Amino acid sequence: MSVQFGIWKFDGKPLDRDHLEKLKLVVTPYGPDHGGSYSKTNISILYRAFHTTKESRRETQPHVMESGAVITWDGRLDNRAEVIRQLRQVLTIGSTDVSIVAAAYQEWGADCFAKLIGDWALSIWDPNTRSLTLVKDPIGTRHLYYSVDDNQVTWSSILDPLVLFAGRSFAMNEEYIAGWFSFFPAPHLTPYVGIHSVPPSSSVAIRPGMHTVRKYWNFDPGKKLRYSSDAEYEEHFRVVFAEAVRRRLRSDSPILAELSGGMDSSSIVCMADTIIASGSAEAPRLDTVSYYDNSEPNWDECPYFNKVEEKRGRTGCHIDVGSHASFNIDVEKDYFAATPTSGGPRSEAARNFRALLTSQGNRVVLSGIGGDEITGAVPTPTTELADLLARARFKDLTRQLKNWALVKRQPLIHLSFETIKAFLPLSIVRYQKHLRPVPWLRSGFARRNRSALLGYRNRFALFGPPPSYQDCLNTLETLRRQIACTALTSEPVYERRYPFLDRHLMEFVFSIPQEQLLRPTQRRSLMRRALVGIVPDEILNRKRKAFVTRSPILAIRAQWPRLHTMTEHMLLAAVGIIDSTAFRAALQQARTGADVSTVAAMRTVGIELWLENIAHWKILQLSRRETADMELPVLIKKCSSSAR
Repeated sequence: MSVQFGIWKFDGKPLDRDHLEKLKLVVTPYGPDHGGSYSKTNISILYRAFHTTKESRRETQPHVMESGAVITWDGRLDNRAEVIRQLRQVLTIGSTDVSIVAAAYQEWGADCFAKLIGDWALSIWDPNTRSLTLVKDPIGTRHLYYSVDDNQVTWSSILDPLVLFAGRSFAMNEEYIAGWFSFFPAPHLTPYVGIHSVPPSSSVAIRPGMHTVRKYWNFDPGKKLRYSSDAEYEEHFRVVFAEAVRRRLRSDSPILAELSGGMDSSSIVCMADTIIASGSAEAPRLDTVSYYDNSEPNWDECPYFNKVEEKRGRTGCHIDVGSHASFNIDVEKDYFAATPTSGGPRSEAARNFRALLTSQGNRVVLSGIGGDEITGAVPTPTTELADLLARARFKDLTRQLKNWALVKRQPLIHLSFETIKAFLPLSIVRYQKHLRPVPWLRSGFARRNRSALLGYRNRFALFGPPPSYQDCLNTLETLRRQIACTALTSEPVYERRYPFLDRHLMEFVFSIPQEQLLRPTQRRSLMRRALVGIVPDEILNRKRKAFVTRSPILAIRAQWPRLHTMTEHMLLAAVGIIDSTAFRAALQQARTGADVSTVAAMRTVGIELWLENIAHWKILQLSRRETADMELPVLIKKCSSSAR
């Protein structure tokens, strides 16, 4: 992922060049290959490259168009050939991605954004219209932040320079923090009030005195794909999945794939091997990395990723995380953590992973994120039954209710009620246990941020797009939030790619009948059927992977003295977000093996560590909103002293 940064003063006043030199020191580690810049009196645009394709090595950025507009592009354009054909200009298949995108913008203007398939973020500064446009791809795989006021706008691929060089402190964004206590924060949020993230599938237009956000593309709820046989769905899935993987094999250096032994990562690796063997991939080699922990009784992945390695005739790197399960909760000195995921202690397993990237020359990592959610891994019939109910197909609804009741061994009336309940507002439906706010949150904070704490999930609407489409959008939003929280690293730099989040693959999955994805006797039905002969049968026929739950408990036990001390004086309590006494009691219960949300507990610890780091740097304006355990100024001074 390359880095783009820019600052534009609306009033025409000159920029501080010493200030810009300091900024370069912050962004350079994230773009180690080379840099470029565009500067005028009141504007400066910086670009630092991280090359992953042969075309990117020929790029010169920032790229100045014939019109005088300046574009910086961080991304991978997957439909290069298609865009070149549509443009009918003097472009060749060897043209750089940024030159193709620039030509597309000059030809179609803002309408070009919807035509660009791939993982990308771009900025366009146009001196003719005195405007800045910031855009991200529909999934939001790349970061792009901005801060705008009456005098200037600043934008960047990384958050650090917008925070460290703002010349002021920021109010804390409560909604962002609340997002960490549920699933993830909304993708347009940052921890800092006044700094925004460009939303996925959206463009942000900025002019002096004007700031607008517009969605330029969305999945089509009216798009339906119906075949006459299962075999046709299976063939179509193989084609779009193979294309999704092939696109992410575009690299001029060896690629590293995460191989967990589950269906998602195994399918990516096996399909990638098939593509490489056919000579259709650009990547010179595919390596794998697998994690294991023999101390976890419910996590025995070795037999499964060994099966994949046996099939491909290559053994990958295996990293033992068992001996490093304890969570180190000491605040890292002299390290600025812009978000709760961007800093903090590095585990031995993480250091081994980074050493592996360096030793093998891997610049791209393939991830199976999204596979579970997209291909029907959750064995619930609610969406399919809701579709039949919304379309008044009562005969089919009765038949499927009976089929699912037999398989799930539940009363038919219970399944019927669950289906109807999916349409009812949460105000009259009792929250499911996993949606209820954790008990150590203060009531005022929970009340103010109810939507974020519920994961922004919408109930099904009876009219309009079918419930299955509504569910797809809910799922996509959750994935967007997860991707938005993935922190960039410069030790070393590498780029994550997500085959299951390919736009064309998702369009196909969203347009087919739900019964193809999930059947009463088989979850992930289509994927299992389509990949027979490509993925080992042991993987396709394995039961759903168990969630690992012992490691957080062991970490709490191992770090109990430090955790107990931490809960006596917490910044989260001082600003009115949690009740530290209740949180200490929850940790004590988790330590003894009681039923406590260990994920939420560990996230609470992580956010507290992040706040301690931020207090040291004096970045946030931390203010009390409710009765707190300790006077805030005293606590901040304490955290700042301990960080030193």
